Amino acid sequence: MSNIVLENKQGLIAGDGTLPVKMAQHAKENGFEVVCISLAGDNYNELKKYCSKIYSCHPGEVNKIESILKEEGIKQLTFLGKVHKKVLLQLNKFDSRAVEFIKAAVRLNDDQVMLMIVDQLKQIGIEVLDQTIFIKNLMIPAGVLGNIKPTKEQMDDVNYGFWLAKEMGRLDVGQSVVIKDKMIMAVEALEGTDACIKRGAKLAKKGAVVVKVSKPNQDKRFDIPAIGMRTLKGMNRKNASLIAVEANETIIVDQEKVIEYANRHNIVIMAV
Repeated sequence: MSNIVLENKQGLIAGDGTLPVKMAQHAKENGFEVVCISLAGDNYNELKKYCSKIYSCHPGEVNKIESILKEEGIKQLTFLGKVHKKVLLQLNKFDSRAVEFIKAAVRLNDDQVMLMIVDQLKQIGIEVLDQTIFIKNLMIPAGVLGNIKPTKEQMDDVNYGFWLAKEMGRLDVGQSVVIKDKMIMAVEALEGTDACIKRGAKLAKKGAVVVKVSKPNQDKRFDIPAIGMRTLKGMNRKNASLIAVEANETIIVDQEKVIEYANRHNIVIMAV
């Protein structure tokens, strides 16, 4: 699974979505115990099926989270799932230590915040693991995944979007862009991928091309790009026509359902 020696008892800090559930399920099936700190509610009941214990916390409850990890004897930890960036605007829900933590950040971009968290955890003897260790089977190789093939014009937009998304990732702004006829419709920022698609595809009106990539020198302990049914359904509602992700660097959750949905709604889905 990995060169790292894995502890039998694994910690999971879970945001929204299916990915944390997939990790907990795979870990349990391979004989690991998973203790989960849930930062969101949409997957709580599913996580309960695979985790020996599950605690609910707000992302700003730093002291509470640290106390749980210490009491449970967690030495290795995985971050998975969506924690919306807008949580950084909810300082009234942050404990005093979290507020000081935020104030100390030079910038409140993703990497800056996560690297500070990783460093804090290291100081109390907890190692943050590569997000893909338990879910490598969800990584996508290069190629068109469904039955719908891209046109030359779409590939021109994919190539432009790939370059642009990489530049945005290098600046740690976002990982997704929306393109139409070689014009930039939207760049992901605080709102996240799904809202970026909604905004960009609305401007494009029909036929928007979505590109999502990993950041250059991606730190696999956080921010591994991922898409799933929510992404495809959002595209379909706004008549977007293609989504391209980076091959061998992107997770597709519920792959069979995603590909079937793309085929049914004439959406190109591909990895480049």
